[in-house]
Amino acid sequence: MNAIDHSSVGVPDIAAARLFYDPLLATLGITCLAANETLAAYGRGRVEFILILPADCKAQTAGNGVHIAFAAPDRAGVEAFFATALAMGGSGEGAPGVRPAYPMPEVYAAFARDPYGNKLEALHNGFAA
Repeated sequence: MNAIDHSSVGVPDIAAARLFYDPLLATLGITCLAANETLAAYGRGRVEFILILPADCKAQTAGNGVHIAFAAPDRAGVEAFFATALAMGGSGEGAPGVRPAYPMPEVYAAFARDPYGNKLEALHNGFAA
């Protein structure tokens, strides 16, 4: 059993957010498994990541120090994730490359922010490897 059932980030509009996330997560083999006007749930066969409207109906904000890390099957997946994030309106926070500061050898990762400020990572040979 995984320690974490799923993670989520707040977005101001589900349909608009899916225009960014659907192609981005497809680079890693992750698809939208369920969606409605308040959430979109993604995963590889089971829900692991959710876009959600803030429950208090206030503006969405990105967490300081928080990020979501997606496992990539290979280095090419990390590179496609990063390129797609930039192409879909996200911003770079760390280009694809080896991360020697990580406690695992040969970690290859990239960081991006979605259009709402949420920090995202794709990595190969990370903790889930």
